[in-house]
Amino acid sequence: MGVISLRLKDRDMERLEELSMSERKDKSAIARELLEYGWDFLMLKSYKEGKLSLTGLAKKLDISISEAIDLLKELGIEAPIGFDDYLKGFEVFD
Repeated sequence: MGVISLRLKDRDMERLEELSMSERKDKSAIARELLEYGWDFLMLKSYKEGKLSLTGLAKKLDISISEAIDLLKELGIEAPIGFDDYLKGFEVFD
């Protein structure tokens, strides 16, 4: 595991301390969780914007494709393709 030192704004430190107390975890654990949530958010946003495929999303989140589909469904995120594009995908099988 790597170590990093960084400076945070007072407001960010207050938020870490607040979460630390409410979750009963140390600030380092909370900071690691927030980094993970931030990464997940950015990858989901990239998928929603069509910048990342479903397979790419699953790889970036280190989960299976079926888990990625379940996560997208849980969060109400639809595929960034239109119905016409979906139908064109079937032309490959003809």
